[in-house]
Amino acid sequence: MLRTVNMRALTAAGGIRSCLARPVLLTPVKTHRNTSLFHASTRSNNSDIKSSASSDPVSSASPSEETKKTLPQKASHIVRSILHGSEQVRQETKDTLSKVLARGKYVHELATHQVRPGCMDEYKAIVSELYPHVVRTHSPGVKLVGSWETDIGDLDTAVHIWEYQGYPALSDAYSKNRADAEYQKLHRKLQPLLISRKTQIMLEFQFWPTHPPVTKGGVYELRSYTLKSGTLLEWEHNWRVGVECRRHHEEPMGAWFSQLGDLNQVHHLWQYSDLQVRKEVRESAWSENGWPETVLNTVPLIQRMSSRIMLPMSFSSLK
Repeated sequence: MLRTVNMRALTAAGGIRSCLARPVLLTPVKTHRNTSLFHASTRSNNSDIKSSASSDPVSSASPSEETKKTLPQKASHIVRSILHGSEQVRQETKDTLSKVLARGKYVHELATHQVRPGCMDEYKAIVSELYPHVVRTHSPGVKLVGSWETDIGDLDTAVHIWEYQGYPALSDAYSKNRADAEYQKLHRKLQPLLISRKTQIMLEFQFWPTHPPVTKGGVYELRSYTLKSGTLLEWEHNWRVGVECRRHHEEPMGAWFSQLGDLNQVHHLWQYSDLQVRKEVRESAWSENGWPETVLNTVPLIQRMSSRIMLPMSFSSLK
């Protein structure tokens, strides 16, 4: 059976001008699923369409020049957004890029030690002697922000955060430790107790400085995020608002982004009296203007995230 369709319907869907609206013969084409696909038989009408189009100065370009220009621009915008974050955030943060890459004068190191099961007490006894020795040897260029034992998360794991006064202090500490007999003696005692060790060099966010030494008790939470490449500035842009919302209910302890080691990672450190207080504080943050938007805008930037609840060691500066 032959059917016709009016070009006015096509005009609304595809942008063909109404001056071309005329009955067009459609022929059914059978597919392998026995469904009919209709193709316009416009051979007999080609000359009329060409003459009509040429006589209409508005419809002389198909597709329009505007469409030709905007489609590549839209495609380019999508690619840039995927690789570098949204255009708006890149524009708003273009003046702060250098600050993001060289945040202040401090360099931080996150050291994670996986301890053999049953050896944690012996491990803590050694590091409680080793790490204060390191601080005394390198002060004031090196400080121990904190040392913790994981209570929930990766068990039998110790976490240490060091602060150096720039990369020169970091390199100097590494060099002197290798030549320090007391350091090497204690370090050799430590090695048989470990399954693995891992370090990461980080910079702190300008809007979220590392908390000075304090004794609060309770528990600490280290939340770690692996971000999609190119989205760090967008993350920072949103968390500048988010941390202020959370600050009304709790005191942030520190936040860092990685520079060496595992890249595209961000770490946030929080302190709570106990897990019940943590629950209440996190729930109350949703009543703050800006917090729901922070979550909405940053969740799409995350590839992976983890959380660990930690207990401070006796010699930790944050405890």
